Amino acid sequence: MATRNSDIKFINFLHNELELSKADIAVALRHREFNNGPLPMLLWQYGLVNLDQLERIFDWLAEQA
Repeated sequence: MATRNSDIKFINFLHNELELSKADIAVALRHREFNNGPLPMLLWQYGLVNLDQLERIFDWLAEQA
C-alpha cells in the first residue's frame, strides 16, 4: 500500500486529475506488489489509462522530480 508522501500525491493525481476510480488504482497497486512493475505501465497494460493519460502521468512525474 502507498505510504510515502510521493505515492500519496501520485495516487491523488490519478484520482483527481485523471479521474481513475479508487478500485482501478487499487487493482494496479495489487499487481505492483506481485511483479514490482512501475505503476504507470501497469495502469496502461491493464487498460486503466490510455496513451494520452499515460503521457500526462509521465509529464506529472517529471514535474515532481
